[in-house]
Amino acid sequence: MPRPPLPANVRDLLLQANPAVIAANRPDGQPVSVATWYLLEDDDRILINMDAARRRLSYLRDDPRVSLTVLSEANWGTHVSVQGRVVDISPDLKLAGIDRLARQYFGGSYPNRDRERVNGWIEIEFWHAWQLKD
Repeated sequence: MPRPPLPANVRDLLLQANPAVIAANRPDGQPVSVATWYLLEDDDRILINMDAARRRLSYLRDDPRVSLTVLSEANWGTHVSVQGRVVDISPDLKLAGIDRLARQYFGGSYPNRDRERVNGWIEIEFWHAWQLKD
């Protein structure tokens, strides 16, 4: 599997607000996957965000390895999967992270302002693309 840096066609797909699924590992080794929003940063790390009360957060603190699959909204057969680690987990002060994601996906601020949230950044170690045009 290729390693970063990401080629332009992979970056182009990851820069779009596409459907995505993230998988993490429970303490017993069982993988758990959920739909998620993501945002590719300028340094090729990927921002994710979650409610601070989510069980997934404890899984990521125990085992930071993740897989994220991003599906092209136009053709779900076209996708990019990345494997890496969540290298930074920090409080989402003033909900700035979730607002960035909400703007990416819906063009406005995140509506639920009454729960604490947490940002995580995935550092990509490997990636794979399927049916992605050059």
